[in-house]
Amino acid sequence: MLRHWEDAGLLAPRRDGAGRRRYRDEDTETVAMILLGKRVGLSLDELATLFAEASDRTARRALLRAHRDQLVRHIAQATAALETISHALDCDAEDFRSCPHFQAKVAHALAPAAGADRSELPSAVTGRSRRRV
Repeated sequence: MLRHWEDAGLLAPRRDGAGRRRYRDEDTETVAMILLGKRVGLSLDELATLFAEASDRTARRALLRAHRDQLVRHIAQATAALETISHALDCDAEDFRSCPHFQAKVAHALAPAAGADRSELPSAVTGRSRRRV
């Protein structure tokens, strides 16, 4: 892994006379920052941008802001998923699929697929009776 990070330009250990890598304390700190960055979901390219001396504060902040916004969206999606699963587990209905709350979630999930024309959806999903032509 260290060689991969070195190839990506994130790590630059010193070499001894025989060409062997000699890691210093600052390399250990860089490894810790890479691990932390990976843990929060940053790519190696993003980390390289953050670590680059030529990268200005505005560029670093823009990258971090974009990543934060992405995390906020993921957290919202995960929270909604957790609430749906929790409701299904705690639902008093014999079959959670018949629960009006769950059916509303299904209808909401189908809405983008149906576009503006919800007439194609079954009445159980839309809550409206279908008109016969």
